[in-house]
Amino acid sequence: MTGAPARGRGGGTTPGRLFVVSTPIGNMGDFSFRGVETLRAVAVVLAEDTRHTRHLLDHHAIATPMQAYHEHNEARLTPAVIERLRAGEDVALVSDAGTPLVSDPGARLVRAAVEAGLAVVPVPGASALLAALVASGLAAEPFTFFGFLPRGGADRSRRLVDLAASPWTTVLYEAPGRVVDTLSAVAERAGQDRPAAVARELTKLHEEVRRGTLAELAAYYTETPPRGEVVIVIAGAPAPLVDDAALRERARELRAAGHSVRDTAAGLVREFGAPRNHAYRVAQEAE
Repeated sequence: MTGAPARGRGGGTTPGRLFVVSTPIGNMGDFSFRGVETLRAVAVVLAEDTRHTRHLLDHHAIATPMQAYHEHNEARLTPAVIERLRAGEDVALVSDAGTPLVSDPGARLVRAAVEAGLAVVPVPGASALLAALVASGLAAEPFTFFGFLPRGGADRSRRLVDLAASPWTTVLYEAPGRVVDTLSAVAERAGQDRPAAVARELTKLHEEVRRGTLAELAAYYTETPPRGEVVIVIAGAPAPLVDDAALRERARELRAAGHSVRDTAAGLVREFGAPRNHAYRVAQEAE
């Protein structure tokens, strides 16, 4: 069963389940009926910040006890939570906003539950990265989520290089005070004209999605410092220009050497960086 818990406040011989529950990222109306029912039925709600989650529980008349569970105590508390699950209690994990584990605590607990053979049940809902992605106007798939970039050093430089080179749309979280620095740093590596979007205060009263080039967005937020929660979406690197005549000549060579259409196409992608669909079409035509 993967719906709302049928039990949760008492022990039993059947192991309990760990429910990973997504909560609103701003608008209370985004909390699902299933999410409300789940939090009402479990034995305890593990909350990143109990003061923050109290507002959500009170809004939906949820009286379930809470326990703080965050990056500073998760190593110490995880074994005790696993024992409660083994004893038959259902437990819900929530973060301050959005989906737990996505740039939020919880991975240690989920991993421990999986290793213990316990059921982990996702209760989907709001996600800032998906909300920003679909509102950005950029390609929604494939995409890569980078979370928060390292603040400095070699790790940050490597991540910026990876981001700039990625052929896919990339999504990252950023603190409002670092938005301009991040946009400028990406622009240095990806080019000033790379399309991007900055989504701010999603689902809240002052929601804003601003689109433009990296340079345009950096200039705008230099003059108008952003506030609130921020998600940055950046277009993938454009496909390299391919010499079509050289591509077709190489395709004929590979086919003449006995390579299949599939292997020829794979070779064109590998050697020329050609788009897969185009490489396959050229390989088919090189009979």
